[in-house]
This record gives sequence, structure tokens and C-alpha cells, in this order.
Amino acid sequence: MNTTKVWFITGASKGLGLTLTKKLLALGFSVAATSRNKQSLIREIGAANEKCLPIEMDLTHNEHVKQAIEATIAHFGKIDVVVNNAGYSQIGTLEELAAEEVERNFKVNVFGSLNVIRNVAPYLRKQQSGHIFNISSIGGYTGNFAGFGIYCATKFAVAGFTEALAEEMKAFGVHTTLVYPGYFRTHFLSKGSVQTPTREIEDYKAAREMEQAHLNDINGNQPNDPEKAADVFIALSEHKNPPVHFFMGEDAYHYANLKIETIQKAMKENEVLGTSTGFKN
Repeated sequence: MNTTKVWFITGASKGLGLTLTKKLLALGFSVAATSRNKQSLIREIGAANEKCLPIEMDLTHNEHVKQAIEATIAHFGKIDVVVNNAGYSQIGTLEELAAEEVERNFKVNVFGSLNVIRNVAPYLRKQQSGHIFNISSIGGYTGNFAGFGIYCATKFAVAGFTEALAEEMKAFGVHTTLVYPGYFRTHFLSKGSVQTPTREIEDYKAAREMEQAHLNDINGNQPNDPEKAADVFIALSEHKNPPVHFFMGEDAYHYANLKIETIQKAMKENEVLGTSTGFKN
């Protein structure tokens, strides 16, 4: 285990980000941990020292992100592993959600990660090494959850740009891994983390049922352990040839396989019509 690596983690004050940060520090890694609230970080991981750098950063402002990257380089001299973990779930049907609610979710979940990538890439290119983890969701691979369309759309976007990023960065010796987590037992579905629609439409009964299932039944009963997720990230960071696509959790595998089977069935059933569009000699 190469504990000389420097990790840069967003959304580090709670959830998977906090669990990973604490485990890395306990093992002797150097970590720049970012959050919108620096004091909440300090309460969890302590003040800055030679191994730990808590940083207050607004992910949605490119200049804030740029300054955080520069502060990390100034403190540690380099960045080896980037974990784009920050994000939140916006619940609501496409009709219910206001433009502002949609845009806010994209600003954090999509544009925030792009701000990090844009500002860290020059350093990784120059040192000809590094590893970028972009955290999507199983909802970034299969989106058939009523009331979660916008959240899933943000995570599909993460998946799309990460596939391109992997091709763009591999020439510089930089690895890229797209992680699709299933349900992990964190505060992700708790009040203060998940957002519900300001304007609910009574007719959307399936969406309300899905919403209540997540907030009341799944929350607190998620099948996956965040401590084990932290171990997985560390193990992946040690791989010589880490995967671009990584599904994490038995539930993630279950939902992914259902999507694959559905697509394959639809392609087979519609192959004649679907391939009828070419010019004929």
C-alpha cells in the first residue's frame, strides 16, 4: 500500500466521503478534504497538519475549486488521487420540479465535478500519473425510478463525460474510474441531504410511493457498508490497470444486470426494423 499518495476528496464532511477520508488518514495517507463547511470538517477530522488539509470549497464556483486545488498542491506538493464524491439526490417528477431545482442538482452533481477535473487535469498531465474517481450511482446506469429522473440524469451525465475523460487522460498515464454504487448506509437519504420537490402533484402516485420507500424504508436499511466501500476505493487505487466501469454492491450488480437484459431483449426484438435504415446497393 503506497501511503505516500495524496488524495483530494470532495463531499468529505459526511457519507462515503467522510468514511473514506477517515480511513485514509488512519492508514497514513495524505488527504485534502473539501466541504462547503470547513468547521464541520475540522470537527470530524481535525485541523490542518502535515497529513490532513480540510478545505472550505464551493464546488459550484470554478474559482473556489481552482483555489482549493492550488492550496492542496502548495501544502502537499502534488495530487495523486481525486475522488469526485460530492452530490445530492433531488426527488421529484419532471413536471413537478422547477427549473431552479433542476439546475441546482446539475450544478452540484455535474458541473461541480467538471470544475474539479478542469482544474486538476493540468497537474496530473504534467506529472504523467494520477487516478480520478467519478462517483455516479446505479441510478446513473438505470433510470427507471419514478420521481428520480433528474437525479438519474445528473448521474448519467457523469457516466458519459467519464467515459470520454478516460480516453482523454490515458495518454498521460492518468487512470479514470467511473463508480456506480448501490445503496450504502449513510445519511444520503436523510433530511438535510435529499431534496424533495417544492411543488408536489397529487396525481403522481407512483413517484410518491417511490419517494416514501426511499425516505422511510430504504433509509437506514441500505445493504452496503461504507467502511467496506472505503476499502474498495483504496484497493482500486492500487491497481496497475483499474477498470473504467466499476459497479459497487450486490444491489448495483442486480439492477445493472436487469438493465442489460432489458436492452438486449429490446435490441433482439427490434433488430430488423432497427437496422433497416442503411442505404441499399
